[in-house]
Amino acid sequence: MSEDRLIIRECISNNRLAQKALFDKYAKAMYTVAFRMLNDYDQAHDIIQDSFIEIFRDLKDFRNESSLYSWMKTIVIRKTIRHLKTVKKFELIETNHHVSEPKFNQEFTAEDLDKAISSLPTGNRTIFLLVEVEGYKHKEVANMLEISDGTSKSQLFYAKKLLKKYLKEMYGYER
Repeated sequence: MSEDRLIIRECISNNRLAQKALFDKYAKAMYTVAFRMLNDYDQAHDIIQDSFIEIFRDLKDFRNESSLYSWMKTIVIRKTIRHLKTVKKFELIETNHHVSEPKFNQEFTAEDLDKAISSLPTGNRTIFLLVEVEGYKHKEVANMLEISDGTSKSQLFYAKKLLKKYLKEMYGYER
């Protein structure tokens, strides 16, 4: 039996040590996902607490159709999206541009990129992170956010355009 399956079985039995082990194993990665989308430490901690309550409650329904990590990450992402919509921070930027995507040809640090991503409007940042960082397809993102595939694609395009502009202004990066 795999380590995760053993932890799942023990968590379902309300073994607090197993619950702590599961939390310790995955909390940091889940926090990173929530923080990147929220750009707020306190809200990300709240989301993680709420997410793990849901994870422990619903663990009995986990069917091993995906990895435990993916299942948990989906819960965190959906909870984060619901939170963003509740506090009305999730705003899509309307654009009617259909130009080629900007390309980043210059070298810059991961810290530079993190700052640039954090500067994006919430909706653009969320879509950028879900598609480019987490690897979701536009259709999956559209379903999660209750938007069209086209809106997801245009928001990603606009996010990349904003990132390029930010990096150019802040760090002198050119196309």
